[in-house]
Amino acid sequence: MSDPMRGPVVVHHRAEGPPAGEVVVLSGSLGSDLRMWEPQVEPLVAAGFRVVRYDHRGHGGSPAPPGPYSIAELGGDLLALLDRIGAGRAHLVGVSLGGMTGMWLAAHAPARVSSLALCCTSACLGPPRMWAERAATVRADGTGAVAEAVVGRWVTEAHARADPGLVAFLRELVAATPAEGYASCCAAIERMDLRPELRAITAPTLVIAGEQDQATPPEHGELIAREVPGARLERVPGAAHLGNLDRPDRFTELIVEHVKGASQP
Repeated sequence: MSDPMRGPVVVHHRAEGPPAGEVVVLSGSLGSDLRMWEPQVEPLVAAGFRVVRYDHRGHGGSPAPPGPYSIAELGGDLLALLDRIGAGRAHLVGVSLGGMTGMWLAAHAPARVSSLALCCTSACLGPPRMWAERAATVRADGTGAVAEAVVGRWVTEAHARADPGLVAFLRELVAATPAEGYASCCAAIERMDLRPELRAITAPTLVIAGEQDQATPPEHGELIAREVPGARLERVPGAAHLGNLDRPDRFTELIVEHVKGASQP
């Protein structure tokens, strides 16, 4: 189990846009790094926001301490990042694991969250055995062993055929993730159940579900939208699990609209 006395990790991040703009934090999926947010950065910066994207512990340029990790630890890393960049509040946008982290933070530190956009994510994603088996595979054979299967759920077959370069990039993204970091985040998802905490979320919340998402099918988003007070659900046709890359046009439009609507006058 995770050590409750461990402190937060200083995660790798990149900030773009006007220094005085309201902060929008982009939190990515398991097996990715901050490059997965390229389609969303420029439109958010153009709307006047300070965009901060980062790598979860065990991913990209962030340290990979021994695991397993917990969603609370990932949320603590994000809270420490907000402190480090001097952001009293931020709009949080998360895909998959990033959405799970955002839900935890919005429930446990509501004063720090201006709005929440939850993309292709879940409050409880079983079965636990699946995550334990995937972690064991990665620890034994490396993240390259799961890259093809993972990316097969990230984009639709039609998009994969039309853009083989994107598929190659995403496979490289997964394969480059440290085995310890990937497996330890699998453990966080394995033990996660945020359903009892959803009603504590007070931030304006948008839930976006991809209609072709095999990893977190639309019913996961529907549950979140039912339980978070005042949440709004949008279903995007033709989107698989990494909807912000699979249907960047619609996901970006929805995210920018939501963040602008929740921003201060």
